[in-house]
Amino acid sequence: MPQSRPRSEPPPGGTQPQEADVLRQTLRSPGYLKLLVFCALISIPVSLASFWFLAALHKMEHVMWTDLPEALGWGVPPWWWPLPLLLVAGVVVGLVVPHMRGNGGHLPAAGLHTGGASAGALPGVVIAAVASLPLGAVLGPEAPLIALGGGLALLFRNLAQVPVTPQGTALVGAAGAAAAIATIFGNPLIAAVLLIEVAGVGGPQLFAVMLPSLLSAGVGDLVFTGLGRWTGLPIGSLKLELGVPVPHLDAADVLWAVVIAAALAAALHPVLTGARVIATYVLARPLLRTVQCALAAAACASLYALITGLSPADVTGSGQELIGRLAADPHAWGVGALIGVLLFKGTAYAICLGSLRGGPIFPALCLGAVAGVLLGPLPGLGIVPAMGAGMAATAASALRLPVSSVVMVVLMLGGTAMIPVVIISAVVAFVVTELLPVGPPIPDLPAVPAKPAAPVTPAAPAA
Repeated sequence: MPQSRPRSEPPPGGTQPQEADVLRQTLRSPGYLKLLVFCALISIPVSLASFWFLAALHKMEHVMWTDLPEALGWGVPPWWWPLPLLLVAGVVVGLVVPHMRGNGGHLPAAGLHTGGASAGALPGVVIAAVASLPLGAVLGPEAPLIALGGGLALLFRNLAQVPVTPQGTALVGAAGAAAAIATIFGNPLIAAVLLIEVAGVGGPQLFAVMLPSLLSAGVGDLVFTGLGRWTGLPIGSLKLELGVPVPHLDAADVLWAVVIAAALAAALHPVLTGARVIATYVLARPLLRTVQCALAAAACASLYALITGLSPADVTGSGQELIGRLAADPHAWGVGALIGVLLFKGTAYAICLGSLRGGPIFPALCLGAVAGVLLGPLPGLGIVPAMGAGMAATAASALRLPVSSVVMVVLMLGGTAMIPVVIISAVVAFVVTELLPVGPPIPDLPAVPAKPAAPVTPAAPAA
């Protein structure tokens, strides 16, 4: 009769039970369980702070691009409007980067990051974001939100005098970032998926990062959805109000999705490579060259307005509002205006990625949506499948995060009908992007040392 193997001994030839044992030991650790509870608690103030930060950015943007021009007698901003605003943005960011801790946040040309968050970097991150985003930088708020959430979480950790460990710092920072990023996406699942994919971990470490991120995003989301008599705070939804019917997919939609994804990935490659070149150029003389780049981005918006007669705001900013207008009435846009947005916003996007501060997600989604509306009339295609394919392709190419890109675009389209096209486009674009040269490496920004503590002067001896 064969002897039975002890329960603690893993079966030969496999590693999964060993990984499961590691995960089980992690979950049974009192320190990890306390950390989960702490992440759930701090997600509430982090979400509140992120909400007001995002609301302030939106209000400032509305004042700069709508209220102020109207008060001066213009229905839309004049063609020269971006020039003074982005000049101010360039000066402020150019001063923040070399002189404040954290360099105002990481360069958006390097993609999204969760590491490196610190409480000491918060002032620089906030100032650079406030100077960049409302004044017309072609960037989104997601990267500053990640830095804000992670920095606030670590600040609360320090105030609570929680023991500091490398693993605890990483988990608390990721949890705070997940709670903060949920404010822009309006969905805790997307926030958790994005942070997990950005972290790029697997095995037991994946679960160690996933649990606090999911928990913080979910508890923080109660700030917006409400609980009991608490009705929640109002936040926008990513779901687009489509002005055209959603068709049933056919073979032509799938074939066009492959072609569109490959073409957009190839077209976006020089934009992303150019951003890396610009980042290297700016680093040598941050103030002067950041101002130069900011004015160059403003010139793109001004040229668009002069050529098309439309508002320069179509080129500036994250493009989130423009995506909504495209989806609501895609037939209102002429071919010339769509091509102009692609050329000028794409150029300004590359410039801002390498010089100002913000996130890469929403401008990439906007470029994909514009390309989709432009290509929608192709034989056998349609506006909605083309927009889904375009947004999935540009997001996967710019972020190199195919799963997060699929989840975001599916949420924006508000249903499951386009899921096959979205998945195929994201995978094709991701593969094409990975096969293309990465471009020059982005140099590390010089660290700004913390101010040393004032020396303690010994008391004079008593006479």
